[in-house]
Amino acid sequence: MQSPAPESHVVAHPAATERADAPPARVPPHNFEVEIGLLAALMANNRAFEKVGEFLEAEHFADGRHGRIYSAIRKLIEQGRQANAATLKSYFERDEELKEVGGPEYLARLQASAVTIVNAKDYAQRIFDLFRRRELIGIGTEIVNDAHEFDVEEDSGAKIEKAERALFDLAEKGAAEGGFKEFAKALGTAIDMADVAFKRASAVTGVTTGFDALNDKLGGLHPSDLVIVAGRPSMGKTALATKIAFNAAKARLDYRDRATAEGLEPDGPEAEGGVVAFFSLEMSAEQLANRLLAEQVEVPSDKIRRGEVRAEDFTLFAQASATLARLPLFIDDTPGLSVTAVRTRARRLKRTHGLSMIVIDYLQLLSGPPNARAEGRVQEISAITRGLKALAKELEVPVVALSQLSRAVEQREDKRPQLADLRESGTIEQDADVVMFVFREEYYHSRAEPMRRPEEDDTKFNERHQKWMERGNQIHNKAEVIIAKQRHGPIGTVPLKFVGEFTKFEDWPLDDTASAEYGDD
Repeated sequence: MQSPAPESHVVAHPAATERADAPPARVPPHNFEVEIGLLAALMANNRAFEKVGEFLEAEHFADGRHGRIYSAIRKLIEQGRQANAATLKSYFERDEELKEVGGPEYLARLQASAVTIVNAKDYAQRIFDLFRRRELIGIGTEIVNDAHEFDVEEDSGAKIEKAERALFDLAEKGAAEGGFKEFAKALGTAIDMADVAFKRASAVTGVTTGFDALNDKLGGLHPSDLVIVAGRPSMGKTALATKIAFNAAKARLDYRDRATAEGLEPDGPEAEGGVVAFFSLEMSAEQLANRLLAEQVEVPSDKIRRGEVRAEDFTLFAQASATLARLPLFIDDTPGLSVTAVRTRARRLKRTHGLSMIVIDYLQLLSGPPNARAEGRVQEISAITRGLKALAKELEVPVVALSQLSRAVEQREDKRPQLADLRESGTIEQDADVVMFVFREEYYHSRAEPMRRPEEDDTKFNERHQKWMERGNQIHNKAEVIIAKQRHGPIGTVPLKFVGEFTKFEDWPLDDTASAEYGDD
């Protein structure tokens, strides 16, 4: 196969007044020979456009004349017409810039210079690569100039985020990869996933949640999925997300220890759990660590903070800390992060330590791009959820994002949440692959103790109060995870045990007769 011509690196001669040792001026990277070769190949055989039209645009050409010729070729081909020197002639008879290099005759020379169309895609990818290099130079120049400008309303952190956003947009622009996949390959991947689940002790295809009943419903948390965990305040959203993150990291730590002892690959495809990135926009890393420590040693976290612990508890702290410190769990508690910043930090973590799952607490505390922010809160949330879904697909990990619910829940007699209760619900529900609600009836029940009604006698009041107490006993320490949406599996309700003293979720005891009320939907 003929290789594309080498890139041109034109060096300007230093002016006579410049110092002899001054570095030569440089022009942005380009390769006119490759651009000519691609245009010639396209005019010689229009079918070559099928290989390049998906990702190559007119703006990617270094020579604006070549870009206009490419645009005209695209227009003719999309209209079902033949694109060659003769049909293009009418487009450029009055093009002054093209006249400088020979006008319509230049088109004929281009077409006559075609050697092969085999290299059309290679030429197009080279043109695209050089375009991104030029854009990168432009971004770098803008970053330098922007850093020199002092703006009281934009600190260095905002400038860094702006630079990160520009670089990410460039990385995403016109990617030449993708397209159709053969069904046989997709089928093979699906079978491989089933084989991994078969060999795993947990029998889940995704990242384990650590809760048997939840794994049964979800099959674990799957790569590329956006999982929304929503609930009203005090329902335990953060506690559940923290426990899922801990369970996943602990499963990977246990697998690594076992793999090391047995001589297996510690992070191979059959590895349980995973490396977790936890973005805590509401609580500090120390508060999350305190919660996990309290849960492990079963000492209330508020007592740990106040120092109201026994001397023997410190032995438990030391033992629990030895395990917690080894967890592949990384916490970022920077407030007010943007989706761009989350993406940048997650990509960096994946490159340095690997990454299996991202948890964000919580979605409404993220900031969207400035243009979406200016259009209103609904548009900003839409941009955030789209960004999180794109991040899940890009890094091929599940993204678990916590979300608040509207106050409409409080106005209903049945406080169980519904999809419509999601704040700015339309886009969250649309972009999410899984939507789960955390609900604890006990929270509302304890705040609704019956009061004596006017003219109500003791017998009726005591009957009502007795029923209230009986219901309280039935739902004591009970929580429900309501799976209201799941693209790839069933919906339904999963019972969990919630120990409020330690803000701790556990599997619901299978031998508890009261669990029968939590049948599958």
